[in-house]
Amino acid sequence: MSIILSEQEKIRRDSLNELIKIGILPYPPETFEITAQAVDIRQRFPEDPVPFQNVSIAGRIMSRRIMGAASFVELLDSSGRIQLYVKRDDICPGEDKTLYNTVFKKLLDIGDFIGVTGFVFITQMGEITIHVTSLKLLSKSLRPLPIVKEKDDTVFDAFLDPEQRYRQRYVDLIVNPDVRDVFKKRTMLVNSMRSFLNAKDYLEVETPILQPLYGGAAARPFTTYHNTLDVTLYLRIANELYLKRLIVGGYDGVYEFSKDFRNEGMDRFHNPEFTQMELYVAYKDYEWMMNLVEEMVEKIAIDLHGTTQVQVGENLIDFKRPWKRFTMYEVIHHFTGIDIAGKSEQELVSIAKNLNVPIDPTMAKGKIIDQIFGELCEPKLIQPTFITDYPVEMSPLAKKHRSKEGLVERFEAICNSKEICNAFSELNDPIDQRERFEAQLELGKRGDTESMVLDEDFLRALEFGMPPTAGLGIGIDRLAMIMTNSVSIQDVLFFPQMRPEKRST
Repeated sequence: MSIILSEQEKIRRDSLNELIKIGILPYPPETFEITAQAVDIRQRFPEDPVPFQNVSIAGRIMSRRIMGAASFVELLDSSGRIQLYVKRDDICPGEDKTLYNTVFKKLLDIGDFIGVTGFVFITQMGEITIHVTSLKLLSKSLRPLPIVKEKDDTVFDAFLDPEQRYRQRYVDLIVNPDVRDVFKKRTMLVNSMRSFLNAKDYLEVETPILQPLYGGAAARPFTTYHNTLDVTLYLRIANELYLKRLIVGGYDGVYEFSKDFRNEGMDRFHNPEFTQMELYVAYKDYEWMMNLVEEMVEKIAIDLHGTTQVQVGENLIDFKRPWKRFTMYEVIHHFTGIDIAGKSEQELVSIAKNLNVPIDPTMAKGKIIDQIFGELCEPKLIQPTFITDYPVEMSPLAKKHRSKEGLVERFEAICNSKEICNAFSELNDPIDQRERFEAQLELGKRGDTESMVLDEDFLRALEFGMPPTAGLGIGIDRLAMIMTNSVSIQDVLFFPQMRPEKRST
């Protein structure tokens, strides 16, 4: 199949061929030794000039102004941008001026990678600049970056269309420097959380992604098949049941940053592949876990921003401890004026309809309550808030409340109108757990495609005995959205799932 090239792409391929003809390798095999980065030079010069009298730096050409025998170039490396001053007689000290007159002026393009050596100075305009004494082409770019004008005074097009940005993240990272900062902060977030948990001597572990039974959450799985074993397997929807097996095995605290997969709809808060951190600690309960979540997320905010306050859209969110706490029934009563405690399924159906909350016949009590909360309460919770004590029907893996009939010891943390974590006093009674699983099977018969399956091996593990345990699942992508002031989950995933690209024929 022939490749359809744009006019600019044809010109660049012609330049590639010209480079080869004159003996310049467009993709040379040699390494290039880098001694400085743009950010270091900009931050330290001229206060500390000695290290910058002879520097080597490499990056991508982002703009250039050619003025006869001298030119200014803007170079982008992984740390940022810096200006270069390229003078013909400096990079071509002999009679042969091909490197400047032909290669630099005519055959190099915006987007090409070059390596240069030189010394740092400040121009009359006050710009920190590298005076180039040698220049080498490191990689030829065959596609133009999204710019209005490619030569001389380059102006970058607003590469802001979400579909383009998510499909071509590599271009997004080049032309939108704020995007690179988002992903640096995401890594800082994970490192902050990991250091917090390691300091408490919890063990980081790995559990299976391919599972013979999917469990640990209410969600539809992705299905695959293993040829050698001749079995159907599922991409995990959660790692909870495996981590609790490790608590049974004798560890006091285990955690995992896990890639989970749920065969569900896609929107700005949902991607079928996402990251969770799940933590299980023996001999603790959900009250203890609430305190740990407050402490950990407060630390993350400070590590990323130097303060507990984070701007998210129009809201200034403060993660300083303590956070507000309401029970599920309290918050529904607060926002609707209706006390749903003790209501039957039919009464809840009537209440939902009167409140104009959409429900369907597959929903039992737990899902109806969750729907009322999600429609009428969650959008109004901006500051970090714990919602506690959920109906038992909503939480088949949580321990029954020690003093409130019909409820379980569970909490969710809501922030900026969305759940960021979910936690329980974990159910460790194998007889009760079997009954809960069986109730989930009945929901499946009613048409609930997200009901849990019965896991006999997990029940067997519980029968060997699991100590009282607190468990937590915290959505890394959701938390990253908040900590980076991002409006969509796709903005904090390097390569979010997309519909198949329509290609012109």
